[in-house]
Amino acid sequence: MPDSEDDSAFTVISLPVYNPDPPAASYGKKNGMWYGGTSTANNGWSRAGTRKQSVAESDAPPPGGGKPSSGRVIRIINNMDHSIQCRVLLNLRTTQPFEEVLEDLGQVLKMSGAKRMYTVNGQEVRSFSQLRNEFAEVETFYLGTLIVPPSLSPGVAALPIESPIRRSRSRANVAALPISEDTRGRRARSKSRPRILYAPEGEIIRNTDYTLLEVLKEEPIRVTIRGLRRTFYPPIHHPPIDNSPPDKKLQLDWVYGYRGADSRKNLWVLPTGELLYYVAAIAVMYDRDEESQRHYMGHTEDIQCMELHPSRELVASGQRAGRGRRAQAHVRIWSTDTLQTLHVFGMAEFEAGVSAVAFSQLNGGSYVMAVDSGRESILSVWQWQWGHLLGKVATLQEELTGAAFHPLDDNLLITHGKGHLAFWNRRKDGFFERTDIIKPPSRTHVTALQFEQDGDVVTADSDGFITIYSVDSDGAYFVRMEFEAHIKGISSLVMLSEGTLISGGERDRKIAAWDSLQNYKRITETKLPDTAGGVRSIYPQRPGRNDGNLYVGTTRNNIMEGSLQRRFNQIVFGHHKQLMGVAVHPDDEMFATAGNDKSIALWKGHKLVFATQVGYECVSLTWHSGGGALAAGSTEGHLIVLNADAGAPVCTVRVCGSPLNCLQYNTAGDVLAIGSQNGSIYLFRVSRDGFSYKKWNKIRGAQPLVHLDWSLDGNYLQTVTADYDLAFWDIKALSPEKSPMAMKDVKWSTYNSTVGFLVSGMWNNRFYPMTSLITASSRSSAHDLLISGDSDGYLRLFRYPCASAKAEYNEVKVYSGAVLSSRFMFNDRCLVSSGGTEAALMLWELVED
Repeated sequence: MPDSEDDSAFTVISLPVYNPDPPAASYGKKNGMWYGGTSTANNGWSRAGTRKQSVAESDAPPPGGGKPSSGRVIRIINNMDHSIQCRVLLNLRTTQPFEEVLEDLGQVLKMSGAKRMYTVNGQEVRSFSQLRNEFAEVETFYLGTLIVPPSLSPGVAALPIESPIRRSRSRANVAALPISEDTRGRRARSKSRPRILYAPEGEIIRNTDYTLLEVLKEEPIRVTIRGLRRTFYPPIHHPPIDNSPPDKKLQLDWVYGYRGADSRKNLWVLPTGELLYYVAAIAVMYDRDEESQRHYMGHTEDIQCMELHPSRELVASGQRAGRGRRAQAHVRIWSTDTLQTLHVFGMAEFEAGVSAVAFSQLNGGSYVMAVDSGRESILSVWQWQWGHLLGKVATLQEELTGAAFHPLDDNLLITHGKGHLAFWNRRKDGFFERTDIIKPPSRTHVTALQFEQDGDVVTADSDGFITIYSVDSDGAYFVRMEFEAHIKGISSLVMLSEGTLISGGERDRKIAAWDSLQNYKRITETKLPDTAGGVRSIYPQRPGRNDGNLYVGTTRNNIMEGSLQRRFNQIVFGHHKQLMGVAVHPDDEMFATAGNDKSIALWKGHKLVFATQVGYECVSLTWHSGGGALAAGSTEGHLIVLNADAGAPVCTVRVCGSPLNCLQYNTAGDVLAIGSQNGSIYLFRVSRDGFSYKKWNKIRGAQPLVHLDWSLDGNYLQTVTADYDLAFWDIKALSPEKSPMAMKDVKWSTYNSTVGFLVSGMWNNRFYPMTSLITASSRSSAHDLLISGDSDGYLRLFRYPCASAKAEYNEVKVYSGAVLSSRFMFNDRCLVSSGGTEAALMLWELVED
């Protein structure tokens, strides 16, 4: 074995086992350039593109693999403390002296005056050439210090240069050796560049001529998203990563709006006076007097249909089919009093979902009928207390709107839909006899069904006609009467106890009353305001009483209350198209929403403060740091600014011709950055507390931008593209920042981006499918929690930072579609989420788990 320079003997010993995945550092590289050490035409830097592809830009060579010509990754260990180690990327072609490189590497390992490098076997490394050739297959090296000669430190015996085999015996003596100030002063310094020690936490060390060692305490994280691998670099300083689930969980506090845009017959009144309706996968019981809500959350996918038991104390609700065993279509019977699930049936029986459900009448609601929304529209009858299937038949109807039991015969079922009205008589052997009342092919779309007291059938259709069917002496049904009640479609029919029929028009927004005892003579009618939308569902406020007061659910996801004698007032407001814009107040428990329905709404607690029509479909929203202004981005490239106190539009600015998918003010509130579908960043100077805007500049990009965050100092932006690429922008230079490595230590004022090192644990998580795409995320104000929403409708609460695929979480699932937005309130007590196809908006409280 060769001896070292001072003829010290070396013996091979076994070393402590160290972490196989140590931290990493990159040496001598900045923004795609290698530091050359001498002054050249480009200030000591040469483009990596002039040589072979650098190790940093491609994947680093495997340990000990090959002889890299320009750079290689090695592991270095502090010989005085083997717990201090890291990996570095060395530029082997640098002209910087090898001794200076050793000193810099020593600083990385918290060593003062590192002068020697050894292999595990004790061989000393004296040059880059040896690293490139003789030790090309060696991955791990030890760094040691040069002992001060006795002449400079009187009374101190000369010790040999420390080697790995001497560490255990001489560590204490060497560590205690004093180094005089004179010695430090005489130490040779290279004049090729200034010396800069480590900067305070959060500061990026930069110089025009060189870059100090960039130390990665951890390996970069590589995440696979849509089949492509993306690399995220760790900051030098960040809070410790805790993979345990957070000590908080999400508890549903309030559901805003109502689902009327794409459903039918979904509004009831319980004996307690509560309104019963459903939004997404939640059944809502709303008490107007107490201004409170209760929620049944047993479903795992969107509720498609619901029916109230004849006792009005039980509910049957059917859901659509999702992905996985937990999300199969089925019917649940549950109690409105205790919110307990009594029975679940139909698992693996329904193909795509449950389009209609109904209770029998004569036998006290013992039978439940359900219709599959699959291709064959299979009708099935169940004795729900036992979960027994009594019979089923394929109706073969493509668009089946509803179904019901006849009130005078529990074995007679009626189904209706597009070109379809049929009676089904269930025999004792379980088979069904079908009688078509409307013969195919017919264009009539039967939309609603009711019964007179003597059992005659009353139907409404999409042409605005009401038809009454009676039975002749032979038991055959015939049309007794037909009249035009509304212009175009009728969406709801209600037969009151004294024989008055209430009808609601979807197109003409009219509600009319008809006297069934006087040949359906019109009694009176009224019309809903234009902003409310058309009629979707009608239910009496006090069932059994003939006071004429009604609740009306509308096609614009509102609920109105009133009567035919007085005006209707809005009691529930909801967005009725896709809702992507959600912003929280900077210092109050308020939030605002902006949707594709061209409305911007402000909410405080459970109350709507205002809802303003702005004339443009909105896809993004942000709140000025002063709290007085709201800015929204539209699908047509308009910036709309509102006064947040009054809800009045302040100004509208044409920015570009593409959707403004994301926008945000900087921390000071004097610059607004807007990310567009065309890939560019638009900057506006802001003054007068967010009410005055002046175009400042534009930074061109290529990929559509969907999320945006400002840095704390206001100098940088980070954005996420539609393909989940993380991009950075230098605001002062007005240019994209090409090096993600240079941006790894930037502090961000918000973290709404769905990708990055500190949120990478949301992706490829071992506890849920890798196919899940994160569509929304947000960091809490205290920087300790992270909320994520995915394309399957899951909301997951993680600890922050979340940088491991082993990160655990608390989750809820209330949406069938993607979660479009999620934001923590300013004090982290609550968070707001929106998602699904029906603009479901929900407020969640963070409670102790």
